[in-house]
Amino acid sequence: MTMLIAFDGSREARRAITAAAQLLSPRSVELLTAWEPLHRAAARAVSMSGLHQAEWVTDTEENDPAYARAREICNEGVELAESLGLAARAHLVESETSVWSAIVDAARELEPDVIVTGTRGASAWKSFWQTSTAEGVLHHGGVPVFIVPPEN
Repeated sequence: MTMLIAFDGSREARRAITAAAQLLSPRSVELLTAWEPLHRAAARAVSMSGLHQAEWVTDTEENDPAYARAREICNEGVELAESLGLAARAHLVESETSVWSAIVDAARELEPDVIVTGTRGASAWKSFWQTSTAEGVLHHGGVPVFIVPPEN
C-alpha cells in the first residue's frame, strides 16, 4: 500500500501519521507539504483589508521564506514517519488556490492507494467561514481517504 500523507506540522497532522502507521501498515509513504508563496499570501491578506499592495516577488522559490519554512515542516514529517518505521519521500507542492486542491492534484500524479489527513474538527460556525481541507480531499481525492480526528 502506498500512502499519501498531507503534513502541515500541526498536532493533528502528527496524530494522523501515527494513526496511519499503526492502523494501515503502508509499504511506502509520500509525505506532502503544501505551501503558498509569501507574495500571494500577502496579496490575499491585503486585498481583504482594502489597502494598497506593495510589489514583493522573489526570483525563485529558494528565496521565499514560506518555501523555506514548508521545506522544514516537510523534513520534520519525514523524520516523524521514519521514526515510526516508515520509508518516506518528501514532496513540496505550491498551493495555487486551496490546500485541498494541491493535495488532490498531487494524488493524481503520485497515484497513492490512500490519502491520509488530520482534521482540526472546526465547529459548525467556524467551518462556515473556513473551508475544510479534509472535506475537500474526501470529496475530490478520487481514492480512499483516511481522516484522523483531533484528540478530544
